Amino acid sequence: MTKAYPFNRPTLAGSEVEAILDAIERRHISGNGSYTKQCHNWLQNYIRGSKALLTHSCTAALEMSGILAGLEPGDEVIMPSFTFTSTANAFVLRRATPVFVDVREDTLNIDETLIEAAITPKTKAICVVHYAGVAAEMDAIMSIAARHGLFVIEDAAQAMFATYKGRPLGSIGHMSAFSFHETKNIMSGEGGALIVNDPSLRERSEIIWEKGTDRAKFERGEVAKYSWVDVGSSFLPSDIIAAFLLKQLESGAEITRSRLEIWNRYQTAFQHKHNAGVARCPTIPSHCAHNGHIFFLLVSEACERDRVLARARAENVSSIIHYVPLHSAPAGLRFGRLGSTMAVTDSIASRLIRLPLHVQLDEGDQSYIIDVMTRALENAPATV
Repeated sequence: MTKAYPFNRPTLAGSEVEAILDAIERRHISGNGSYTKQCHNWLQNYIRGSKALLTHSCTAALEMSGILAGLEPGDEVIMPSFTFTSTANAFVLRRATPVFVDVREDTLNIDETLIEAAITPKTKAICVVHYAGVAAEMDAIMSIAARHGLFVIEDAAQAMFATYKGRPLGSIGHMSAFSFHETKNIMSGEGGALIVNDPSLRERSEIIWEKGTDRAKFERGEVAKYSWVDVGSSFLPSDIIAAFLLKQLESGAEITRSRLEIWNRYQTAFQHKHNAGVARCPTIPSHCAHNGHIFFLLVSEACERDRVLARARAENVSSIIHYVPLHSAPAGLRFGRLGSTMAVTDSIASRLIRLPLHVQLDEGDQSYIIDVMTRALENAPATV
C-alpha cells in the first residue's frame, strides 16, 4: 500500500487515558471538576495571573467575549477577513457587524495601520487573529484601542506557546480565546478557553460561564445559595475533556519544540525557492516567537497553486489551501462590511499552500514531503 502523508495527525502526550480513567473514578465527570480546576490553574500561571475558563470550543470562548464586551445590535467589531468563520460568527450572534480590514503582506495578520480609518462611532471592539501562531502588532493595536475606548479581543486559536515581545499571546488584550481542537498543537479533540485579562470583567465571566448563575460564588461559600443573575449559557466542557487537556498542556513545551524542529527544517529547505522569488516562506518578526503551528508557501498566482497542489496530491502529500476570506463569503456579504480594500487578503488567499506539519512526521517523511514540494515547484514563475 502506498504511504500517505496527511496534513494533520493529533499528537498524544501518552498519559491522557490514565487521566481520563482517574476523572471517571473521581465520580465528577461533568464540568468544573478537579481536572477543570487544574487546567484553569495551569492556564492562569501560563498567562501570568489572568482569569481562565475552559470552554467546549474556541468558538464558545469568542461568543463569551462578545457578551462580556456588551455588544448590542448595530455595534461594530473590526477584524481581519483572513480567518475562520468563528471569529465573525461570535459577534454576528450578538447582531454586531464585522468590519473587515486587510492583512499585512509579511505576517498575514491584521494591518494595524488600517484599523483607525475603519473606526466609526459604532465601533465597540477590535478582534485580532494571531495567524499561524505569529503575533499581530499588539502594542500599536492596544494603543489605538485605548485612544478610542475599545475592547481588544485576541483570537489566539492558533497561538498557544507563542509570544509577542516576551509576553504570551492571549495575555495582552482585554480578553482572548484559545482553541484545543484536534487540528491545534495542544488539543483535547474539541475544546477551548476564555482568558479574561481585564479585572473588571472577571466576575461576570464566571456568571456567563455558569449559565447566568452565581454558582461559582456559592461554591466558594460567598453566597448561601446560587440563582439566575445574568445572561449565560452552558459553556463548560466535561471533566473528561479537561483531564485529556491537562496532560496535553503539561507536555505542551515538548510538543512545541518538536513542531518547531519540523518548521525550521521546512524553512531551511525552501529558502532557495524564497530567495529566487518562486515561493515565499513565512516571515517571523524578530520580536515574535511562534509555535510552529503552520508552515506555508506563497506561490505566484492561483493557477500555479492549483498545479502544485495537484502534483503533491498525486504523490500522496496532503498539502492544502486555507481560508476563503470572510468578506467574499455569502455570510460575510450578508452580515459584514469592508473597512478597507482587501487586495492583500484576496491575493494571499488565492496563492497560499499549507504543508503537512505534525509530530508524527519523522525525518524520512519530512525529506519526502520536501522533495515532492520542491519538484512540484520546478519551473514555477518567479513573480512572488
